[in-house]
Amino acid sequence: MDRFEGFREFLRARQMALMRTSYLLCGDAHQAEEMLQSVLVRVAGNWRGIAGDNPEAYVRRALVNEHISWWRRQRRALAFTGPPRTGRDPGDESVSRIVLWQALARLTPRQRAVLVLRFYEDRSVQEAAVLLGCSPGTVKSQTSHALARLRALAPELAELLYDTDTAPQEAK
Repeated sequence: MDRFEGFREFLRARQMALMRTSYLLCGDAHQAEEMLQSVLVRVAGNWRGIAGDNPEAYVRRALVNEHISWWRRQRRALAFTGPPRTGRDPGDESVSRIVLWQALARLTPRQRAVLVLRFYEDRSVQEAAVLLGCSPGTVKSQTSHALARLRALAPELAELLYDTDTAPQEAK
């Protein structure tokens, strides 16, 4: 029996989605690749024990943990380089996107992770709580704090950061 049975199929099916999550967590393409590789090496070694559970949730949680560990080791502000170069003229990029990237870079890793899981990955509060290893209340408060911080850092992005929890009743 191959000890990596099922791992290759999982990797083929989910590698790009996991890479996007990794990139959104750290904001640097090279670091995202290294982070994902590091996590996948550990996952591959323990695949038999992980495969029976929800392997994607396990890998996503490991990515969040890896990013937070990296960030703590650095003990300095993250150097956020923005989206990967696509060969297009940088002048073609939207000003809103640049401002958003810069504002996201100034969030704590935990706040960024919550926003990535909740709004990019469209995860529920409960799913995000499981992936982050915290309570749903913590996810809600971290989301609220992160959105408030984004609003303060980049008020020009207010329409992107419209929070339905604080919306007027008639707008719901």
